[in-house]
Parts: sequence; C-alpha cells; structure tokens
Amino acid sequence: MGYRVAVVGATGNVGREVLAILAEREFPYDEIAAVASSRSVGTEVEIGDTGKMIKCRNIEHFDFTGWDIALFAAGSGPAKDYAAKAAAAGCYVIDNSSLYRMDPDVPLIVPEVNPDAIEEAVKRKIIANPNCSTAQMVVALKPLHDVATIKRVVVSTYQSVSGAGKAGMDELFEQSRAIFVGDAVEPRKFTKQIAFNVIPHIDVFLDDGSTKEEWKMVVETKKIMDPKIKVQATCVRVPVFVGHAESITLEFEKEMTASQAQDILREAPGIMLVDKREDGGYVTPVECAGDSATYISRVREDPTVENGLALWCVSDNLRKGAALNAVQIAELLGRRILKKG
Repeated sequence: MGYRVAVVGATGNVGREVLAILAEREFPYDEIAAVASSRSVGTEVEIGDTGKMIKCRNIEHFDFTGWDIALFAAGSGPAKDYAAKAAAAGCYVIDNSSLYRMDPDVPLIVPEVNPDAIEEAVKRKIIANPNCSTAQMVVALKPLHDVATIKRVVVSTYQSVSGAGKAGMDELFEQSRAIFVGDAVEPRKFTKQIAFNVIPHIDVFLDDGSTKEEWKMVVETKKIMDPKIKVQATCVRVPVFVGHAESITLEFEKEMTASQAQDILREAPGIMLVDKREDGGYVTPVECAGDSATYISRVREDPTVENGLALWCVSDNLRKGAALNAVQIAELLGRRILKKG
C-alpha cells in the first residue's frame, strides 16, 4: 500500500519539479493530487515524464482528510491559510516556504544533515524545508563539522533568478533580449537591471543592514546544524537561470587540511567532489542544472585564519534547494513515521 500525496502549488516551478522528482525517485504513491489556486483549476500537469496528466484542483475546496502527505510549494500565503488545516485533517505537511522554518515546534530538515529531527514532526504534523541557499550549504558543512567542529562561516552566494520564481526567470530573458535589440530595460521583479548585472539584494532589508535572505542563512544553519556556529552571509542575485553557487570560508576548532576535507567530502552523502585544480576542473551552475547532487570544488586552505578552509559549492536550487529536499523529507517521513510504502 502506497501513499496519497497532494502537491500544493503544482503549476509553479517548484511544484512541477516536485512532481518530476516523485516520479524520478519512484516514490511509493497510490494517488497524487495537483492542488493550486482557483485560477489554475483544470490546468493539466504531468507527473514527471510518465505521460500521466492530472488536473489541478482548487485549494479553497480541497479536503486533506485521508491524504498522507502534502508537499506545499506555493509560498507563505497559501501555507498560512491551509497548512495548519491540512495538518489538523491528519495530513503531514512539508512546507517549502519560510513560514514555519523558525517555529520551535516545527522541525527544519535536510535529510543528509539532521534526519533524526523528523521525530519532532509528530507534534504539529508540519515539517519545514529550508531556504535554498541554506540547504546546499549545510549539506557541504555537516561532514566537515562532524570531524573538526566549525566555529565560523563566511559565505557569499551567487543566486539564480529561478529563486525568485517564474517572474524572475522571465525578467532575465526579457531584459537580455531587450538589450540585444536596443529596447529599454524596465526592472519589475528585481530592484535593478538583472541582465548582465549582479544585485547584492535578496528579500527585504533589516535594521542591521543585512537582508532577510542573509538572516535566513544565519538562523537556519544554527537550527539545522549547531546554534554555536557563527555565520556571516552576503546574498547576491546573478543573471543565471537555474543553479545557486556559494563561496564559503570556514574556520574550525581543530585542524582541517584541504586534503582531509576532500577525502571527507568525497564520501559524504549528497555531495559530488569535482576539484581537479586545472582549467575547467570545477563545477558551475550551468552544469549542475537538473542534477540532484551538491557539487564541491576549489577546496583550499585559508592561511588568513587558524584552521581555515575555503570552498566553492554549487547546486540546482529548484532541486536540492526545494523540490528534491522536500521529496527526501517525504521519504524519510515514510521510513521513520508513516511506514506504509
């Protein structure tokens, strides 16, 4: 007997990716419901490349009773309106928005990093999926932290426009085309021109001068891994369609050489080490798009601090940063708690 799974926000970038990954990983479902807003009712979406099409149902009238898992990929608004209702109906919610991430009664999970936190899900039947930039970073950090204990992280992100949804991807395409033909460029989704530019601003500004995206990386890393880790983040939007990259500098309590780190990362779950120290011997966002791994390159010692290390981290933000991690949580939920499949 398999699971009854509802995908909320099924017509969006992440929702469609969730459907694709459920099929790709052969998740043991008996039934899948595509759930969306009223304007998408009747729209057909495909479950991966299976050729099976399902019609979207209206979330306003959807009854979660009898459904095992709801994968929410629709943003904080729908999560606020319907996640608790779904949980009250007995359906476990895996939410990709930021709404529940810092709720002390809701586990924030990256399965390669803190799988045991799934046991906390029985309290509220809600599980939070971390921010895309946090997810790939903690996958890279956890195996190193287990060996040498990370004291401090300084990270600069290079985040693709797909992190801002379809509107972000459309804006990059439209602005690029406009520049080539000599038309005016009008920023709409982003605060400044994104084509052939970088913008050091993701989400709203906070009182201390950081942005909310940067704050998320700080607090989520502490919640998922270790509250004692100090994190400084600078988050930048770049003109790339899919794939987030991060330049990460680490300071450890114990000695960690580049060679030791490479050996650890080579064997770590969810990671592919590509570090040839030659032209092209590293991974870029274009190469990671459509892949499930978190890629690590440019591992080297940082001589400016004691026990310092620097590395380059790249991942498909729509997959590990969102849809894949959500499906992995669903798999973990099935193995540890539901035990139906």
